Amino acid sequence: MTKKLDGRLALVTGASRGIGAATAKALAAEGAHVILVARTVGGLEEVEEAIHEAGGNATIAPLDLVDGDSIARLAAAIGERWDALDILVLNAAILGSLTPVAQIEAKELSEVMTLNFTAQQALIAAFDPMLKKSERGHVIALTSSVGAAPRAFWGAYGASKAALDTLVAAYGEEVKNLAPLKVAIVDPGATATDMRKLAYPGEDQSALKPPEAVADAIVELATGDFETGHRTKVEYPDA
Repeated sequence: MTKKLDGRLALVTGASRGIGAATAKALAAEGAHVILVARTVGGLEEVEEAIHEAGGNATIAPLDLVDGDSIARLAAAIGERWDALDILVLNAAILGSLTPVAQIEAKELSEVMTLNFTAQQALIAAFDPMLKKSERGHVIALTSSVGAAPRAFWGAYGASKAALDTLVAAYGEEVKNLAPLKVAIVDPGATATDMRKLAYPGEDQSALKPPEAVADAIVELATGDFETGHRTKVEYPDA
């Protein structure tokens, strides 16, 4: 039986756990060969094994995205094996400390912006040629509501997501007449992840949507059609 993403190549960052891991598994279940990117080798191997046991295909690529050179090397290595990249899921991010803007430490702000924003631009730049070669390419970036609606103490993280939203939307406008490449921004909403647990340590995560619900929404975008620049929030009946 033909699957919706048979023969297509996907790359998911932050793929060792949470939304990234769930998305990688869901894309593989639809037939995509998924490149799993994250710093944690053990977590990547667990996701890869789960995909293979389910009959899917995946390749792990352990690296630190804050190292810009590593992104360029990854793109070069992937480009030697495949002609096109069909799906790029920009999921990796860090929360940073939730603190008043006046008390944000410069070093930590730099770390948050480097991973959540600068590294995302580096990924787009490195894979732009392969994305443009896809017959039906998709770039899907994970955002947060605090990027659009500022919240006290969330200044650093919110600023990084606001910057990412603008960057990704601008890229979509730049390429929409050059290639069959669509860009979407996904706000997962309240989801049971380790990052959410850091932000709300006393919260009952059993009442939240699972990462798989967000993964399903991402797969729906990757297998469907939409206007570039599309933005969606993942709703969940019981969350």
